[in-house]
Amino acid sequence: MCADTPDTTLPDYKDTLNLPQTDFPMRAGLPKREPGWLERWEKIGIYDRLREKQGRPDFVLHDGPPYANGHLHIGHALNKVLKDFIVRSQQMLGHDARYIPGWDCHGLPIEWKIEEQYRQKGKNKDEVPVIDFRQECRKFAEGWIDIQREEFKRLGVTGNWPDPYLTMNFHAERVIAEEFMTFLMNGTLYQGSKPVMWSPVEKTALAEAEIEYHDHKSHTIWVPFRVVSASDFNNTGACLDTDLLSARVVIWTTTPWTIPSNKAVAYGPGIAYGLYKVTGTPEESWVSVGDTYVLADTLAAEVLGKARLEDSQWTRVRDVSAEELGALTLAHPFRGIEGADGFWDYDVPMIDGEHVTDDAGTGFVHTAPSHGQDDYECFVARGWMDQMTHNVGEDSEFLPHVPLFAGLRVFDHKGKEGKANTAVIDKLVEAGGLIARGRMTHSYPHSWRSKAPVIYRNTPQWFAAIDREVGDGQDEYGKTIRQRALTSIDQLVQWTPQTGRNRLYSMIEARPDWVLSRQRAWGVPLTCFVKKGTLPTDEDFLLRNEEVNQRIAEAFEAEGADAWYKDGAKERFLQGIVDPGAYEQTFDILDVWFDSGSTHAFVLRDRPDGAKDGIADLYLEGTDQHRGWFHSSMLQACGTKGRAPYRGVLTHGFTLDAKGNKMSKSLGNTIAPEDVTKQYGADILRLWVAQSDYTADLRIGPEILKGVADSYRRLRNTMRYLLGAVAHFDDSQRVDPQDMPELERYILHRLAELDHVVRKGYAEYDFQGVFQQVFNFCTLELSAFYFDIRKDALYCDGDTARRRAARTVMDLLFHRLTTWLAPILVFTMEEVWLERFPGDDSSVHLTDIPDTPMDWLDEPLAAKWQMVRRARRAVTAALEVQRTEKVIGASLEAAPVVHVRDAEMLAALKSVTFEDICITSDVRLTGDPMPNEAFRMPEVEGVGVVFEKAEGEKCQRCWKILPDVGQHAHAGTCKRCNEALG
Repeated sequence: MCADTPDTTLPDYKDTLNLPQTDFPMRAGLPKREPGWLERWEKIGIYDRLREKQGRPDFVLHDGPPYANGHLHIGHALNKVLKDFIVRSQQMLGHDARYIPGWDCHGLPIEWKIEEQYRQKGKNKDEVPVIDFRQECRKFAEGWIDIQREEFKRLGVTGNWPDPYLTMNFHAERVIAEEFMTFLMNGTLYQGSKPVMWSPVEKTALAEAEIEYHDHKSHTIWVPFRVVSASDFNNTGACLDTDLLSARVVIWTTTPWTIPSNKAVAYGPGIAYGLYKVTGTPEESWVSVGDTYVLADTLAAEVLGKARLEDSQWTRVRDVSAEELGALTLAHPFRGIEGADGFWDYDVPMIDGEHVTDDAGTGFVHTAPSHGQDDYECFVARGWMDQMTHNVGEDSEFLPHVPLFAGLRVFDHKGKEGKANTAVIDKLVEAGGLIARGRMTHSYPHSWRSKAPVIYRNTPQWFAAIDREVGDGQDEYGKTIRQRALTSIDQLVQWTPQTGRNRLYSMIEARPDWVLSRQRAWGVPLTCFVKKGTLPTDEDFLLRNEEVNQRIAEAFEAEGADAWYKDGAKERFLQGIVDPGAYEQTFDILDVWFDSGSTHAFVLRDRPDGAKDGIADLYLEGTDQHRGWFHSSMLQACGTKGRAPYRGVLTHGFTLDAKGNKMSKSLGNTIAPEDVTKQYGADILRLWVAQSDYTADLRIGPEILKGVADSYRRLRNTMRYLLGAVAHFDDSQRVDPQDMPELERYILHRLAELDHVVRKGYAEYDFQGVFQQVFNFCTLELSAFYFDIRKDALYCDGDTARRRAARTVMDLLFHRLTTWLAPILVFTMEEVWLERFPGDDSSVHLTDIPDTPMDWLDEPLAAKWQMVRRARRAVTAALEVQRTEKVIGASLEAAPVVHVRDAEMLAALKSVTFEDICITSDVRLTGDPMPNEAFRMPEVEGVGVVFEKAEGEKCQRCWKILPDVGQHAHAGTCKRCNEALG
């Protein structure tokens, strides 16, 4: 009878095999089943039970508060899932890893929503009592907190969800006010007048973090300032020639509306300038023959071309030195204009400025210190603060005292261009104050909320001075906020990735003072009083009184920040301490970044589940938070506690669509977390995060998610196999490693290696590295190698030492794989765990990653088995050729001859049951030269395989083809199977 012809008269031995036993389904059904696990975890109180584990070192990840406004987007999901990876992995590595979720509740976005509701109802916000308005904002935030909390929990994120922190909780509002009053008392708070980013639509100052840049079409104008006088220059007593005294200095600007506030013209000390004379003009031109202009040499041709001059219609007269420019005094373009009553009849000095370049424009910068940061810094450096203008109001309108333009707006209430620019341009034309005009599209700052353009506007604001010595004695890391922050960045914080350090360092190194105030209603007020009749520069301008501060703090603790707005609040806080009539109460609110920057105080410091030293082990947010939460938290803490509030900072990229485009509802390329969980389940979304490099921007789309789901299925299959293999395994069957076959000891070696990789990866937040290593191990070393080889022993051996050893290893694999992957696949690993260890209180998330003995490591054995695996690859590839050509149907039909050139490899192969390794019925190993027909693989040099069919009959139980089949008591069996049957 042929080996491949079944004998129907023989017994069916199928029921005698030790087949895998598990009810674990191959189809996950995650969308339907995951909510049940969430309910189970809440019922058994897993988060609280983990807190009962005593003597564990703390690990506190401090949650950067999302804004309580709207459903979650995929960026929220990425952020919270990464945090969950960290909290869960740190817990399973032996820490007490606590996570208190939080929300940012104050500020303009919510206020804006309530105002929109008012507008729809025809209500006027200004007619609503401020406390009523604030209560509506609070209620709005509460509603979205409840929605977002459930959406976050659905992603499998663990944490203290019943008791999150909210910036609008009364205690939080108290602490935010106390932290502000610390700035008040330590001398860093001051009221100043300087240009700030101002939203005419929202009528408030904006922080840099609230700004985004979009293309905007602006007017461009080239404006000549005529020279009116010159002082002695270079201390030589030399006089300027008449050509220069009759010349005009040309500036270029994209903000014509700022010309009425011009106070100087800046030049660059290192720029080459020349005097240029007009020798001819076209029919229509704003320049005349004989006019002379001072311009940067690199830009002169371009500027004169804008004035419609041909190259032949102008000539360069001579060089103009920086010393000459510094000696000039200019006239404002509106000097002497009719109807202005001398408003602009002041001298305009020329000043040197390092910010001036000759990359674009004219080489000169129109300087309006009330409307530009560089302009302002130039005036501060010269002590000219008395020349700041207050010409533009909160609606971006020219104020009533400004002649010719009073009431005209730069932007209207919807962010569209008003009449201010064109009116200024028309008056410049009338005054002979233009040589050219145009339009250009360029990147321009917009509010990220209203999406409307903003302006730089000089307003009285409250600031934290970051270069003033902080009078608190906490000088270990520096005496100023800036010094403390820069020292913290370099000495106290671990950055992941390291590029985050450079970004925040450069931002803080170059940043101006922190604008703390906003002109809104929903937030924590600036709890300070100013003395009537004093100036901000006066020593007694601010009331600094600890007793007053304590009254405010106690009121906020009991009633929240609304206490500040109640009738008689000033008297309540001041009466009996100072005369309330002598002081004015401040009603600006704090920048919401101050709120979130203060969270370290009322969460890490004040909560029993916070951090023992008030410092977080980790802050984790997107890269935009270098100018947001990381930044404000650093400044705030350096002002109140003298150092950074965190020991580590991790940043992730943004989420993009599959093509790398920014997600946008208008483009229809957004993917909501809710949609992913409904279609695939949250574990697939979590796996997408784990498979991505979060340090860069992450792409997501339908095809990407399909690929993730395929990886998941392969991994699930591995876990299903393991469950079947260890069914009914108990400690009585356990085998010590030293008594195991080499193959098992090799797998233990790989487990020990991988345990180190996993622990190091989790410690360094390298989730992609952890998952990729574990996934490759499961698919390439377990499913395609170890499981494939040991399937025969598991199914067909009796109670042999080999089978016991294999089951012991698979039990060890089970405990490590489930715990290694539990922080990532929270639902699936729980399902796997409960399949084996059911029970009302059972959960993989209550366990730690088990310790892996280092004596499992065996480098010589591993090197040997690497040779074995290389040779096996050549054999399996050779057999696949025969299978493809239909010569054989299964590898057990083969008994190949394997020629091995290397003596060490040959010895290694002879020392193992290589036929079992190759899943063949027999194999013959030889060091003889390989014949020409031998199969070779280029990557396995020195190994050749000659195919031979196995000789003998097919065992009806294990299907091996062996010569001894049919010679034993049990019909149609080989020796091994006969013994297994007893």
